[in-house]
Amino acid sequence: MVYQLTFHREIERLKSRFMALGSLVEDRVRKACAVILTRDPDLLTEIIGSDWEIDEMEIEIEEECLKILALHQPVARDLRLLIAIIKINNELERIADIAVNIAKRVQTISKDSDLDFTIDYSPMAARVMQMLKMGLDSLVTEDAALARRIFIEDEVVDQLRNQAYKGVIRALNSEVGHAACLVNLYLLARHLERIGDRATNIAEEVIYLVEGEIVRGETE
Repeated sequence: MVYQLTFHREIERLKSRFMALGSLVEDRVRKACAVILTRDPDLLTEIIGSDWEIDEMEIEIEEECLKILALHQPVARDLRLLIAIIKINNELERIADIAVNIAKRVQTISKDSDLDFTIDYSPMAARVMQMLKMGLDSLVTEDAALARRIFIEDEVVDQLRNQAYKGVIRALNSEVGHAACLVNLYLLARHLERIGDRATNIAEEVIYLVEGEIVRGETE
C-alpha cells in the first residue's frame, strides 16, 4: 500500500512538472507566432535567449521518468504513460527549438526593409497553436478522439505551407535582389509546419496511451 502511494505521488509530481513544461512551450510558440507579425526586437531577443530553461526542464523530466521506471517497474497503462511522457517531452523540447528558429528567421528578414512582398502567416500560426493546445489537452484528459482531430488540422497546415511556397516562387521573379530574404520568409512556413508535425506526433502518443494502439498520422 505504501509502495503504491509513493508511486502515485511520484507520478502526480511528474505530471505537474510536465504540464509546466507544456505551458512554457505553448507560451514560447505563441510569442514566436506573434513576432512574425510584429518583428519586435525585444521579444525576438527574449525568445532566442531563454531556450536554456526549456532544455533544462526537458532533461529533468526525462531523468525523473527513468528513475520511476527503474524503481517501480510499472506495467500496462502506467508504463504506457511514462513512455508517452518521455516521447512527448522530447517533442516539446524540439517545438521550443523551432520557436527559436522562427525568431532567428524573423531577425534576418527584418534586415531587408526594402522587400515589398509579404505573407500573412496568421491563419497558419493560429492553426499550429491550436494543434499544440489540442495535443496537450488530449493528454491531460486522455481523449483519443481529440487527439485524432489534430491529424485533420495537420492536412490544412500542409496546404497553407504549399500556398506560401507558391507565393514565394512567384515573388522570386518580381522581387529581384531579395532572394535570401524570400527564402527565409518561406522557411517560416516550414518551421510552422514542423510544429504542426510535432503536435501530430504528440497526438499519436496520446492515442497509444489511451488505446494501446500505435498509429501514424491516420485520418478520420
